[in-house]
Amino acid sequence: MRTIKKYPNRRLYDTEDSKYITLEDISVLVFENKEFVVVDAKTENDLTRNTLLQIIIEKEQSSIPIFSTRVLTQIIRSYKNQLQQHIGNKLEKTIEELISKNQNEQQLVEPDNTQTTISNEN
Repeated sequence: MRTIKKYPNRRLYDTEDSKYITLEDISVLVFENKEFVVVDAKTENDLTRNTLLQIIIEKEQSSIPIFSTRVLTQIIRSYKNQLQQHIGNKLEKTIEELISKNQNEQQLVEPDNTQTTISNEN
């Protein structure tokens, strides 16, 4: 598994490629389904979740947000009601189902695009 070290100056170092990387580079790793862990360079504490949350924050600010203020408020409230594990499990399952459904729909559409391209070339 790829290890990315985070230094006190907030720089991220990819030990596999031996170079400094950005949060955007980590996003690419996620998009490419590459497994990695982010660790504090000094303490070796796992910072993967925190880093992924940072990426989500950046994405939420730079594009159409996934999470409304209402949803974020409800998530925060769930910590008081000790529902966070239940909500986390439900969110994870729902997101996996949505992604799977989207992938299936794309697979159904792609063959049609191929046929259209071939027809247009003739």
